[in-house]
Amino acid sequence: MRALPTLPLFLALAALPASAPALAQVRGVELRTPRAFGYFQGDLVQVQAEIRTDPGFSLQRPSLPKPGPVTYWLDLRDVTTEESRGADGSHVIRLRLTYQDFYVALDARALEVPGFPVTVESAGTNGSTTAVAQVPAWKIGVSPLREVQPERRDDPADYLRPDGRAPRLDPQPALASAAASLVLAAAAGLLLARDRAWGMFGRRRGRPFALALKAFRRLKRHQQGDALYREALLALHRGLDATDGRRVLADDLPDFLGRHPAFRAQARALQDFFAASRLAFFGRDGAGAAARLPLPEAESLLRRLGALERSA
Repeated sequence: MRALPTLPLFLALAALPASAPALAQVRGVELRTPRAFGYFQGDLVQVQAEIRTDPGFSLQRPSLPKPGPVTYWLDLRDVTTEESRGADGSHVIRLRLTYQDFYVALDARALEVPGFPVTVESAGTNGSTTAVAQVPAWKIGVSPLREVQPERRDDPADYLRPDGRAPRLDPQPALASAAASLVLAAAAGLLLARDRAWGMFGRRRGRPFALALKAFRRLKRHQQGDALYREALLALHRGLDATDGRRVLADDLPDFLGRHPAFRAQARALQDFFAASRLAFFGRDGAGAAARLPLPEAESLLRRLGALERSA
């Protein structure tokens, strides 16, 4: 951070008749600002007030000025504080103030920023001692945004500045990036469709359980009750038969799992399925079959088998 130029303001607060004790408490106030001139309407004005006191004193924060209007042309936007120890042993209080200038200047002129008092306090065993540090008023130079009487022109349009020239942008890099992203997205979509057996990939070899699950879900929209339950069992039979390339009965299950080890984790569920199928199709006991393998569990088994055949 560059050093801020110091205004020609350094005062010891000794003007008041009753301020003799303060001379030994507040040693001085110094103002620093980046510049004292060249401000336009709406600019932010930064100033730093450095207050030096005897050791043991601290700032009374309620005495700080509150953000808000200061005059009709000036607002205080923000106040921050920092306290440290000076090289000479004094206590240093730094106030960083941000003002905003709203003065509509018609010519360059100097305007006075009002000062304000700040209270410092030292607490001891016999009570507290307070002193007032007066931050002095200071001036800033403001300038107009435009000429008061510009040169006379015959055409009013001549008073307007010409439009700025914007650089021409080449759209080709952006188009190439968009095309590459589109190709990658399409490739990723195709890979996902193949993995999930969507659309044209639904009937490819090696996905009989996925195909059976899709057929069962279509039937769910039109059927219910015992008929839907039988279709769920038939869908499982078709998936097993298509996977093994032959009819798979209950007694064939161990051999089926030996030829297709990816499905061994579902051996118990497949045993329940064959038991339920025997009850439903040969025992004429739909209620017993549904108790052995409920419809949601049959659909879940079909879904798990489809996931296993996809990962196999």
